Amino acid sequence: MVAEIGPTELKARREAADAPLVLDVREPWELDIVRLPGTLDIPMNEVPSRLSELPKERDIVVLCHAGGRSLNVARYLERLGYRVANLTGGIHAWAIEIDPTLPTY
Repeated sequence: MVAEIGPTELKARREAADAPLVLDVREPWELDIVRLPGTLDIPMNEVPSRLSELPKERDIVVLCHAGGRSLNVARYLERLGYRVANLTGGIHAWAIEIDPTLPTY
């Protein structure tokens, strides 16, 4: 079962020395609206062909707009042996809870 992580926990973990890799699986047009700095951006449908970009030795937190697509990707990666969690509520929850200056859509 894929772990879930909320925006507040992710913010704290991103500030730690052993920060997870944040994988954003949204489409390029969505990234043009709002994005988090320092993420690895791979659209959901490209993840299987770009697995070599994902380190198995590092925690990965997957995000999308609201948490649905990222949960599917997180389940897929977990089956492949990655240490992965899903960002509950996605970038929308991040904008509401962490940085209300970010645009929502």
